[in-house]
Amino acid sequence: MTSGSFAENLLTWYDQHGRHNLPWHHDRNAYRVWVSEIMLQQTQVATVIPYFQAFIERFPDVQSLAEAPVDDVLSHWSGLGYYARARNLQKAAQTVMEDFGGTFPGTQEELESLTGIGRSTAAAIIAQAFGKRAAILDGNVKRVLARYHAVPGWPGQTSVLKQLWEHAEAHTPNERVRDYTQGIMDLGAMVCTRSRPACHDCPLHGGCTAYARKETNLYPGSKPKKAKPEKTTWMVILEDHEGRILLERRPPSGIWGGLWSLPELDPAFGPDELQEACEQKLGLDCDEPELISGFRHTFSHYHLHIQPARLGVTGQNTLRDDGQQKWLHRHEALSLGLPAPIRTLLTNPEQGTLPG
Repeated sequence: MTSGSFAENLLTWYDQHGRHNLPWHHDRNAYRVWVSEIMLQQTQVATVIPYFQAFIERFPDVQSLAEAPVDDVLSHWSGLGYYARARNLQKAAQTVMEDFGGTFPGTQEELESLTGIGRSTAAAIIAQAFGKRAAILDGNVKRVLARYHAVPGWPGQTSVLKQLWEHAEAHTPNERVRDYTQGIMDLGAMVCTRSRPACHDCPLHGGCTAYARKETNLYPGSKPKKAKPEKTTWMVILEDHEGRILLERRPPSGIWGGLWSLPELDPAFGPDELQEACEQKLGLDCDEPELISGFRHTFSHYHLHIQPARLGVTGQNTLRDDGQQKWLHRHEALSLGLPAPIRTLLTNPEQGTLPG
């Protein structure tokens, strides 16, 4: 089967079965496409849609995003995960304002110069926003091409990725590239799924090597597994006599970077040592701790066991001088950018085991 028939068959399927009415398809421009592409990294379309709509309502253009307080940006990302995406999004918006006069660049090289934009995301913006030919290779496309051509190995390996890019370039047509890129992403998400692909509904199964060999389960190859480390921390809900809770901003890089969270204490402390630990680390006099059911939150590279405890603050509620702490009522805290498990904990502190 030629590369031309690959694209033709895919486009015929897309016309009948593809997604044509996604929010970023309306008033389509580089900014809206870019925001959607960043949100769709590691995240399914159904999850992204309400976040995208709320984000665009608050930040309708690149200037409003560039000039917004970082807490506002993070609060509109709260719950979407992979928070470095939000910080990179704003940094890139600021670069567009400073270096490109507020106009989104339209070349692969210029787009890749922006923070958080790689080869495939840049190509998606070029194809979707500007209608120019550019080959994409997101997770869904990798799966389609790995099966179609029976490319062995994990796509994270350089040699495997190189082969997949060559196939992506070869199959991308010169015409209707906007529909083609949406179509191949839709095919991977809706038909050529990770498990139980609907091969009989696939417009490409006639030329698919993995299907012909009945080996779709072998492609793409899996990432070599490593046991995730287990970590533990105390998270303390410190509440003063006004009902305010102490929050701390996390460092700009790393897990939950830049978000507001609860103070953490060394897991080596026993429950009966938390009062003293709060005084030593935070300079606060507290009541005896009330333990709340712990839970596990899983990150991409480790499991974190969170043991929450609630302590009333009896003395003066001091703050550090660096502006990285705040005493806030719960409704004020929930308006900030918070990690999802912290938001759940503050919303329903009496809940038992919380979702990871």
